[in-house]
Amino acid sequence: MKKYLLSVLCVLFLFCTMFYIVLQRISLNVDAVNAANQAAQQETQQPQTTPEPEATPEPVAQPEPEPEYFTLSAIGDCTLGPRPNSADFVNKVNGDFSYPFANTVQYFESDEFTIANLECTFSDRDLPYDYTVAMFYFIAGSDYANILTQGGVDFVTTANNHSYDFYQAGVDDTCAALEAVGLPYGIEDQAQIVESKNGIKFGVYTAYNNFEPDTNKAVQAVAQLKNQGADYIICMFHWGRDELVYSPKQEQIDLAHACADAGADLVYGSHAHCLQPIEEYKDSVILYGMGNWSFGGSDMPTDPDTAIVQLNLRRDADGSVSNDGITVIPCRVSSREPDPDNVKKYAYNDYKPTPYEEGSAEYERVISKLNGTYEGGDIDVDYSSWYQRG
Repeated sequence: MKKYLLSVLCVLFLFCTMFYIVLQRISLNVDAVNAANQAAQQETQQPQTTPEPEATPEPVAQPEPEPEYFTLSAIGDCTLGPRPNSADFVNKVNGDFSYPFANTVQYFESDEFTIANLECTFSDRDLPYDYTVAMFYFIAGSDYANILTQGGVDFVTTANNHSYDFYQAGVDDTCAALEAVGLPYGIEDQAQIVESKNGIKFGVYTAYNNFEPDTNKAVQAVAQLKNQGADYIICMFHWGRDELVYSPKQEQIDLAHACADAGADLVYGSHAHCLQPIEEYKDSVILYGMGNWSFGGSDMPTDPDTAIVQLNLRRDADGSVSNDGITVIPCRVSSREPDPDNVKKYAYNDYKPTPYEEGSAEYERVISKLNGTYEGGDIDVDYSSWYQRG
């Protein structure tokens, strides 16, 4: 009986033990389910947040394009042939075409554009001379055109009172000589585009019209050049009948202003054989008279002063070109100094323009002629003994 009871007790003990283990597992599962439900409820109750969008990076500021700067140089009359009854110019040059610009070429070699007035004929022929045109004539062989290119000149006007000294044949030969050395040039009443080495389109109008360029034609030429896409417009005039006068006439001033109002950036004047003032009018520059440069027309020019006028040109990012300052290099027409007391008796001109020493009396005299303060007075011209000299 005892054994039976013991067996029953053992069975009950095992049953209780197993029942306890089952209850424990059930409790654990319920706890896990409750924990999962609580976590789910908490997750459901928490507000859903939208991820912050990534910030768009600020664009990197591009530097403004820097403007470009160039130099335009202007010089006066280039008479690169001897006067009548003289071989002095030819003898001085002596076949060396770099000679006339030897003391100034450094100013033109690195600039963008150099302009001048060409006042002579180039020809290898024996041409008849027109005595009704002028009392002077200047002629040299076609190879003398190399003086200009070796000197750094980039453009010349031939529209002046000596163009037809040798009739149409002289004009044709001169143009052929300039073309042979690759030098652009302008003839009477011509408007054209000349592109420089750095791509600036210079619009150039050249006119003489017996010392009285026509205002309407000039204004129309400026408009034409603008329409053709010129970046910078130059009007080159051979004007004013009087020589060795130090101020322009009112009709010259009016013409220059009309051209500037129409859009010309530079007005260049020649003929007076002496320097005349520079005027800055609105956004334009007016050179009323550039005087002589290498002047084979006389071995003792009455006025020895000349100058290089250099305009600083600014080209902006949009391609527009404008004036941005002026530099003047005062010069003498010769490397030799004239005798101030006997300027009309001493043959000082060796046809090689040379800068004056900065600050010298001669230097300041040039500045006064260009800024309009010169007090020397105009000079009466007497050519009565011209052909008496050898």
